[in-house]
Amino acid sequence: MSETDQIRKHAVLRAPIERVWRAVSEAERFGAWFGVRFDGPFVEGETVTGRITPTTVDPEVAKFQEPHAGKRFEFLVARIEAPRRIVFRWHPFAVDAARDYRDEPTTEIVFELTETPGGTALTITESGFDRIPLDRRAMAFAANDGGWTHQLRLVEKYLAVTP
Repeated sequence: MSETDQIRKHAVLRAPIERVWRAVSEAERFGAWFGVRFDGPFVEGETVTGRITPTTVDPEVAKFQEPHAGKRFEFLVARIEAPRRIVFRWHPFAVDAARDYRDEPTTEIVFELTETPGGTALTITESGFDRIPLDRRAMAFAANDGGWTHQLRLVEKYLAVTP
């Protein structure tokens, strides 16, 4: 795997694994911090759709998401291994409404949880960028690299304010 193929972000969250698991595996909770209103639950092997809805936990990030509000969002829930791992597939940085992404390869996003003293380690890994069409590969990688940094902070804020 090349260094341009994978993004990996890591944080230790001050919450028990059960709370972090709910935040990353339940569609309504995930959507609240991530910024999507999903149409249904995360079910292994099924695609879940939704609409971008600015995050409820950070007004500054919500402003960045606002121009995309209402746009369609789609995840394939590839695997659920409670309470340690959930795997999604998607078309990264698929923001051009005039482009059909259905025939493009997807990337894989893995949320992995490990109990640690004082909390839960969360590692988010997105891989498969080297298969994305060249005309949008670098932009998708850069956008998602910054995006996952923001998302780690958002899930941390969500856990701090949500019981």
